[in-house]
Amino acid sequence: MERPNEPKIVLLVRLLNAIDEGRFSFEDLKDRIAEGERRPSTRSLRRYLAVLAEAGFPWYFDRTSNTYRFSDGYSLKRLELSSSELFGLVALRSIGATLGGTIGAYVDEVTAKVVGSTGSGVKERLQTPSSVAFRLSEIRLDQEGERIFGLVSSAERSSRSVRFTYQDKEGVRSKRLADPYGFIVNSGRVYCVAYDHDRHDKRVFAIDSMSELTVTAMTFVKPATFNVEEFAASSISGVLHSDATTEVRVRFAPRVAKAAIAARVVAGRAIAQDGDGSVDITYDVADVEELARWVLSWGAQAEIVAPPQARERIERLSAEIAEIYAQK
Repeated sequence: MERPNEPKIVLLVRLLNAIDEGRFSFEDLKDRIAEGERRPSTRSLRRYLAVLAEAGFPWYFDRTSNTYRFSDGYSLKRLELSSSELFGLVALRSIGATLGGTIGAYVDEVTAKVVGSTGSGVKERLQTPSSVAFRLSEIRLDQEGERIFGLVSSAERSSRSVRFTYQDKEGVRSKRLADPYGFIVNSGRVYCVAYDHDRHDKRVFAIDSMSELTVTAMTFVKPATFNVEEFAASSISGVLHSDATTEVRVRFAPRVAKAAIAARVVAGRAIAQDGDGSVDITYDVADVEELARWVLSWGAQAEIVAPPQARERIERLSAEIAEIYAQK
């Protein structure tokens, strides 16, 4: 025998699904839950919405879009993840744990929302020790650094200019007005790529070298052609930038050839494998000095072949290092 409240339950389920889609106005909701040509009255729909609210469903009316929707992070739909997608989610959580600080917290918040929309099997899997280990540099910002990063990242999202005092590597302090375009994370530090108003060009600022920062009322429009990945593509650290790049050819010994190929340090490179197992990789770099220092990390297993000025630079670096170790 059919229960007398069954039609109401059906209407409430339809209403929940419609709100979950997040694209319907009040009148549209009437059409979505209508039984045939029988649309609920305004009073009835309001009563149904009140029932859902009392039951704990976090719906709200978005005045901007004139639609009914659920609060961010809530959904009736459960994500079904494939094994490869689950591996990616586990990896993402491991990366966040490794980075730590504000950025790590952001990653953890995102993964927590994803986990909240998945089935119990995924939640159980993520409660076990991670099967992925990353060896990344932990991001460490003190309390002031975290505050400044929060302000700059907020200014970047809202397209607001910022004023601050900057201390360079030589300890020189200067006042700056800049438009934050994006961020680069490298070796445990966070850098902001911004347009410097006084220098009329893009500059890279270390977050932990910025102080006395305020977000101004000035707005800016980021160039449509700007891409932070492309900006950093020719630098090993992502921080050094130049309009003109240099091709540097490096020869790696057979024992490190595979590792050298896997180490995609800059976007522009060409690989030529030799018959003896060694490999020549030509890098398109913004700063030869930066590449020379990186090549030294391979010890005697890597040699800069060309151009001559790059070889000369690494010779000088090697001589300086040898002089230090020759001291008694």
